[in-house]
Amino acid sequence: MTWTGPKELKAQLSRLWERGELLQDAVTGNVRFPLRLSLKLPSSADIADRFNEVRTWAAELASTNSVRVEWHELRHRVQGTQKLPASVWVETLGDALAWLGKRKDWDRFSAQVSATRQTHPALLPWLERRPVQALDLAAEWPQLLAVVTWLVDHPRPGIYLRQVDLPGVHSKFIEAHRGVLAELLDLALPADAVDIRKTGISQFSARYGFLEKPTRIRFRVLDPAIQIVSGSTHPDMTLDADSFGRLELAVQRIFITENETNFLAFPPVRDAIVIFGAGYGWDALARSHWLKNCSIHYWGDIDTHGFGILDQLRGHFDHVVSLLMDRATLDAHAAIWGSEDKPLRVDLHRLTAEERALYDDLRDNRIRAGLRLEQEHIGFHWLVHCLEQILNGSIEPRPATGGHFLVANFQGSYQNRGI
Repeated sequence: MTWTGPKELKAQLSRLWERGELLQDAVTGNVRFPLRLSLKLPSSADIADRFNEVRTWAAELASTNSVRVEWHELRHRVQGTQKLPASVWVETLGDALAWLGKRKDWDRFSAQVSATRQTHPALLPWLERRPVQALDLAAEWPQLLAVVTWLVDHPRPGIYLRQVDLPGVHSKFIEAHRGVLAELLDLALPADAVDIRKTGISQFSARYGFLEKPTRIRFRVLDPAIQIVSGSTHPDMTLDADSFGRLELAVQRIFITENETNFLAFPPVRDAIVIFGAGYGWDALARSHWLKNCSIHYWGDIDTHGFGILDQLRGHFDHVVSLLMDRATLDAHAAIWGSEDKPLRVDLHRLTAEERALYDDLRDNRIRAGLRLEQEHIGFHWLVHCLEQILNGSIEPRPATGGHFLVANFQGSYQNRGI
């Protein structure tokens, strides 16, 4: 049967609920009831050929609770005068809620609207825009309003989230709801209390004036002559980014590697340190302006993301030189090639011609689909020989021997002397 029955009528009403349109009325005060629902009626041929089905359909509509059926008389050439449904109406909001089983949800949302109207009417547009999401947050809404109230009273507080002292609200609650809180706070706070340059969940604290957990930079001193910690020749140290930025080290070379084993096994080098990289994201390191006076060598995986990270690093330090991210190194380790699950596809504009050629080969699967060579799989003699060439002014790394073995197998041949 193609005529509109009770199931289809209820589905029309359900769509209004699911799209949040009925809930929006609680915010705007819009009155949409009595509401006429769309009704597809039997044709004249249906009445002639399927009269019993038409009668059953009409009786079913007439017995449907929560709706009012309007009837009209029809003179049919075969069946004579018949009384059939002409339109169907839901008389009141209460009828609609009863039919949908949403009375309790409506009451919860109405309570949210009432509380918001009394405390922060500036947030009402958010409730109108996101009523379904707001209803999902009904249990947490009092705490969310409490956080908004606190920040309105304490704009840009200059403390850690952990220090916000509100009953029933803890730092993990705020962290878990940063997305919705950001939208609410942007509406409730004055413009000078929001740093619009800070965007995204990760910069929530900075956007609203909270202290942020300091970013830490881990590094090792590669030259035993550089004494940061008395009695320690190659200390493994971690400093917050600001402290690292104020270091005064007599170094000329900076090496950055993304692999912890390579970081720990990196051999001694005169006037140098090695930094444990952070993948994408170099803002903290970029604050260390003294690095601009050092040569910087970046060692990442030979895959599309490795070159993507290199490209991003050059956005802060344009003099960065890649280390062991070349075609010769890749070809020499073909036996231990791996696979990259989700290769980068974008164009990179800060690569050298040689790097871009290899990146394009990897991105476009010209060598093999999803090819990657992880840096920890590169034979350690390649690293040692490459470092020797860097110090000698050569730029074409070649293996010192034909042997390929992992950094983890390095037994310390270079531990007692700087390359």
